[in-house]
Amino acid sequence: MINCKRVYDDPAEDDGYRVLVDRLWPRGIKKSDLARDEWCKALAPSTALRKAFHSEVLDFAAFSEAYRAELDAQREEGLRLSALAKTQNLTLLYAAKDRQQNHAQVLAAWLQALFNS
Repeated sequence: MINCKRVYDDPAEDDGYRVLVDRLWPRGIKKSDLARDEWCKALAPSTALRKAFHSEVLDFAAFSEAYRAELDAQREEGLRLSALAKTQNLTLLYAAKDRQQNHAQVLAAWLQALFNS
């Protein structure tokens, strides 16, 4: 199972393998305080794409499409995380305020598609 969770939410026992998927370290959290198994910058949106989305140059649909194209170039890394999700829960950690429209949701769907293929 692949879940998404804000870095500011408390860890849960059923989180399984916890991966920070932001390119930048989240504000207000010490590196020693974040319960995580790894920080995977390779699957985070590019800086240009992140800035375009946050400045509202791109809507979520356009951002999602562009981000999936970036993810396709990182397929091997995606397959690695997808394989982990086959053996244990995988929790993608992100800092965005919006719980519905964020890159972790797009990444989770992309990983799930790899998982099912």
